[in-house]
Amino acid sequence: MVTLRKQYAVARPVYSEDSLAEDHNKVYRQNKTIVDHMREYLTWDLKRAKNSAVSLLPIISWMRTYSVREWLLGDVVSGISTGMVAIMQGLAFSLLASLPPSYGLYTAFFPMLTYFFLGTSRHISVGSFPVLSLMVGAVVTRLVPEVGPPANITGFEDLTQEQQRVLVASSVTFLMGIFQLAMGILQVGFIVVYLSDTLVSGFTTAAAIHILVSQLKFVLGLTVPGISGPLSIIYTLKEIFDQITSTNICDLVMSIAIMMVVFIVKELNDKYKAKLPVPIPIEVFMTVIACGVSYGFNFQTRYDIDVVGKMVSGYESPIAPNVEVFQESAVEAFPIAIVGFAVAFSVAKVYSIKHDYTIDGNQELIAFGVSNIFGASFRSFAASTALSRTAVQESSGGKTQIAGLISAAMAMIVTLALGFLLEPLPTSVLGALVIVNLKGMLVQFREIPYLWIRDKPECVVWVGTCLGAILLGLDLGLVVGLGVELLTVVYRTQFPRCSVLANIPGTDLYKDRKDYTHISEIPGVKIFRIPSPIFFANIEFFRDKLVETVGFNPLRVLRKRNKALRKINKRLQKKEDDVTAELFGTTDGSSMNVDGQERPSDLKDLPFRVDWRAELPVDVTVPRVDLHSLILDFSAVSFLDISALKGLKAALKEFIRVDVEVYIVSCDECILEKLHSCRFFDEEILTSMFFPTLHDATLHVLDRSKDRTEPMSPGAILSHQNASLHPTTTPLKTTIKQLPLVVFFSKGFSLTENKHDKNTRTITTST
Repeated sequence: MVTLRKQYAVARPVYSEDSLAEDHNKVYRQNKTIVDHMREYLTWDLKRAKNSAVSLLPIISWMRTYSVREWLLGDVVSGISTGMVAIMQGLAFSLLASLPPSYGLYTAFFPMLTYFFLGTSRHISVGSFPVLSLMVGAVVTRLVPEVGPPANITGFEDLTQEQQRVLVASSVTFLMGIFQLAMGILQVGFIVVYLSDTLVSGFTTAAAIHILVSQLKFVLGLTVPGISGPLSIIYTLKEIFDQITSTNICDLVMSIAIMMVVFIVKELNDKYKAKLPVPIPIEVFMTVIACGVSYGFNFQTRYDIDVVGKMVSGYESPIAPNVEVFQESAVEAFPIAIVGFAVAFSVAKVYSIKHDYTIDGNQELIAFGVSNIFGASFRSFAASTALSRTAVQESSGGKTQIAGLISAAMAMIVTLALGFLLEPLPTSVLGALVIVNLKGMLVQFREIPYLWIRDKPECVVWVGTCLGAILLGLDLGLVVGLGVELLTVVYRTQFPRCSVLANIPGTDLYKDRKDYTHISEIPGVKIFRIPSPIFFANIEFFRDKLVETVGFNPLRVLRKRNKALRKINKRLQKKEDDVTAELFGTTDGSSMNVDGQERPSDLKDLPFRVDWRAELPVDVTVPRVDLHSLILDFSAVSFLDISALKGLKAALKEFIRVDVEVYIVSCDECILEKLHSCRFFDEEILTSMFFPTLHDATLHVLDRSKDRTEPMSPGAILSHQNASLHPTTTPLKTTIKQLPLVVFFSKGFSLTENKHDKNTRTITTST
C-alpha cells in the first residue's frame, strides 16, 4: 500500500538570523533573579497552602475519589494475598540482614503505616527488599561479627549479640531515612535519573548472586560466619566448600523439594495469570506444610536442623539510634538510601503509567524517609518494595494503599497472636524461598547478548556494574557502576559520530551522504553536522574532525600562503628593483608583514591578487583549497562552554583567513545569546554568518557562488583590477605612466626594457 504523500509549498525570503530579526520582532525574556525566586517561594496564599497540603499528604487526593463499592473488595482481597507474601518474605529477608526472623515482620508493618499517608503510589507494597536487606546485613556483620568481638561502640555495652545487631540495623535504617528525607526536602528526586535501567539491572543481578551465596549456608545446614567487604563472596564460597562434607542432608532435601514446587507453581501462575483471579500463594502453603512437618517429626532434635525458634511476641518499646553507628555506617547508608528509593520509584512508575496517575519523586523520597525513620524507631530494617510482592498486590485487585494497610494488619496479627506457630519453621525453608524468588533477577543475565548487539556502551555499563558489585560489594559496586556509566556518557559526548550532510534532490532535506544513494553535494561546499554539545573535552575532537572532513588544515594552508607571499615579495624586490619600484611604488615589505603565523598577510595596499590554485613562481607548495563555503549544522548542539567557545572562534577564524566562508545554522537561541554576551563576534566573525535553517544557508551560498569569479590564468596572477593579460608569442607593451599594468611571473615570462623608450617595459613570453 502506497502512503499518501501530501504536498506543501512555502514561499518566503531566504533568511539569515539578522534579516529574520529585522522582519520579525523578537521577545527578549528577562530571567528571574535569586531574589525573585526567594520572594515567590516565600509568598503564600490560600490556594498554595491547599496545594501544599495535598502534595504533602497525597491520601487527601485519592481518598476523596475512593469508590467503596467498586474498590473496597479488591483492596481487601489484595491486602490479604499481599500480607501472606509479605510475612513470608519478611521472615526470609531478615536472614539476609543477619537478624532474627521476627524482625522481618516489623518491617512489613511499621513503614507501611506512614507510607499510607505520605506516598504517591497506589500499588507498591512497602516492606523488605532482598538487596537492601543484604546491604544492611553487610554493615551488621562488619560491626557485630558472629565470631570475635564487636566494634568499639559505647552503645553496645550490656547488650547481647542479637540486641547489638538489632541496634546496628535500626540505626543504619534511621540514617538511611534521614538521607532520603533530606533529599526529598531539598527537591533532589531527580537524582534517580543517574541510575539507568541498565545500571539497576546489573546491580540487582549482582545482588542476586550475593543473596544466593549468602543463603547457601542455610540450605546446606552449615555454620559459615558472615563476611563483608571486597571479595567477600569469594571468601564465603571458600568457607562453604571447605565445609561441604558437613552438609545437613535433611536441610538440603527439604530445600530442593520446596524450591522445585514453588518454582513450578510460580511458572503456572505466570502462564495462567489471565485466568487466575489471585495468584496461588505457594510460599504460604509451603511454609505451613514445612512448619507442620518439622513440628510433627521433631526435625530440630532428630536431624539437628536450625529452626526459627522463639518469636518475639508483640512490639517492644521504641529505641533511639546510636550516633556512633551513624559515624561507622554513613558511607554504606547513603547508597542504601539511593538504591531503596531508585527501586521503589522504578516499580511505582511502571504501575502509575499502567493505571494513569502521577507520582512525585520528591514526595516519594519524603514518604520513604519518614517511613524508614519511623520503622527504625521500632526496630525494623530498611524498607523499599519488591517487584514480586507489588505484582501480587496489583494483580489480585488492589486499587489503593488500603490494600497495603490490610497487608500490614496481617503482619501485626501474626506478630501479636500467631508468631508461635512459626517457631518450628526450618531456616533452610526460608533460605529456599529466598533463592527461588531470585529467578526474576537472575534471568537478567539474558540482557547481555541483547545489549551487546544493540548498544555496546550500555552492555559495558551492565557488565561493569555487575562485576564491580559482585567482587567489591554492593556499596562499592554501585559507585563503580555510576563511574562506568558516567564514562560512557563522556565517551558518547566526547567522541560522537559527526557526519557530512548532502541534499536530497528536489527537497529541502539534508541527510548523511553515507546513508543515501541518490544525494546531491554542492561543489565547493561542505555541510558538517555536530551531533552533541560542544564543551572543553570535545572541542579539539571537533576541530580534528572538521579538518579531516574538509581535507586540509586551514592553519597550515595559511602559513604556507604567508611564506609564499614573502618569497614573491622578495622576488619582486630582487628583479628590477628600479622597475619594480616604478611599477609598484613602495614595496619594501611593510605591506607584507605578517602578524605571527596565524594571520594572513596584509594585501590591501598591493595592486595585485593571487590565485592560490595555480602554479606559483616560487618553490613553495601551498595546499590546494577547493572549498569556498563551510556550513556547520548546530541543530543538535545544546550548549557551549567558555573553553569550547574560544576553540570554536579560533577554528572559524582559521577558515575565514584562507578565504573559506563559514556559516552556522539552526543555532539555539540560548547559545546565540551566550555568544553575544561572551563577545564572540568581531570584525571577522559576524552575526550575518548565522542562519535559522540549513536550507536558508545553502540557498545563500548558491546565490553567492553565481557571483564568484574564476581566475583567468594558470599561474600566480599579480594584477590591477582593470588589467588584462593575454599570453601570446608577441611581446606585450605598456607604459608605466599608463597604468593599469599586469605583471605575470612564470618560467616562460621575462621583463625587458625598451631601448627606444625608457618609459616602456615589455613582458615577453616564450609560449
